[in-house]
Amino acid sequence: LKLGSNYLGLSVATACCVRKHRCFFFTMVCECQWGLTCLFLGGFIILAAGVFSFFPFVLGLLKYDWYIALCYVWFALGVTFFGLGFLYELFCCAPKQRFAKEKRGLASAREAAAGEDDIASAPTPYIMIA
Repeated sequence: LKLGSNYLGLSVATACCVRKHRCFFFTMVCECQWGLTCLFLGGFIILAAGVFSFFPFVLGLLKYDWYIALCYVWFALGVTFFGLGFLYELFCCAPKQRFAKEKRGLASAREAAAGEDDIASAPTPYIMIA
């Protein structure tokens, strides 16, 4: 294992999560978001395939067999990424992240009442001395 910029040709951010979501670098928090990344990447590829498919199917331009086949291949790739990302997020395959213990809900804190009879008073205005 080299501590350089690449590990097996991957960037440092993805190399962080290669081995069972354990970080190789102690200062780097491993926040692997494979499901969410696949969802967004798949959606982007589907939209791009739709834009490129607009020319042969709607405008009648670029009606080459290889071009239409590439449009179908890119669309299938986008659907695959999107589907895998959806399944990954659906079945909670993602590891617990740093905010996993955080409980969502109503706020339990109260503002300190600084005044008479629990009536909040305005903060003291700041006066700049010249």
